[in-house]
Amino acid sequence: MSEHPIEGLMTTAMNSIQDMIDVNTIVGEPIETSNNIVIIPISKVSFGFAAGGSEFKGETIDEYTKKDKQEEIQYRLPFGGGSGAGVTINPIAFLVIQSNSVKLMPVNHTSSLDKLLDYIPDLIEKTNDMMNKHMQNKKEETEKILKEMQKKQESKQKEENKGQVKNKIKKEVKKVEETIEPDETYEFEYDETLEDE
Repeated sequence: MSEHPIEGLMTTAMNSIQDMIDVNTIVGEPIETSNNIVIIPISKVSFGFAAGGSEFKGETIDEYTKKDKQEEIQYRLPFGGGSGAGVTINPIAFLVIQSNSVKLMPVNHTSSLDKLLDYIPDLIEKTNDMMNKHMQNKKEETEKILKEMQKKQESKQKEENKGQVKNKIKKEVKKVEETIEPDETYEFEYDETLEDE
């Protein structure tokens, strides 16, 4: 069975569409920036295809007889047809890949609520970072204050210990002074032989 002429038209149009559209048309080639951020464009692809034709059938139409200068000439009426295709590519979003996050950033927002919802994760992340930084600063301040208090406590303890030692010495001196009578005199004898050894 021979191929119908409209099949050739359809095959040509479909091959053209296949050449125009592939996976890289929808999910584009990744673009890497200098600060290690990868951006992938995502597009919406719409295409349409149409084919049609007309063929004359029947004995009276299949062969057309015309008399020209007293001659009969028979004509076969041809097939008439055509095909067409159209493609539309619209960017809809960008996929942004960073070292610790992946974000889908749409090109068009249908409402302000959509736009607000897109910014909420960033807002939460920034708030979380601020809170962590604030808590870290508070922790460092608290540790600094505790160290200062500990140093003061240690110095105070040392002063108290010095005061206690002084008081003990004073008490011991007082006891010794009380045991010594004022009229008593003590004589000490110095021995040079001990020094030479």
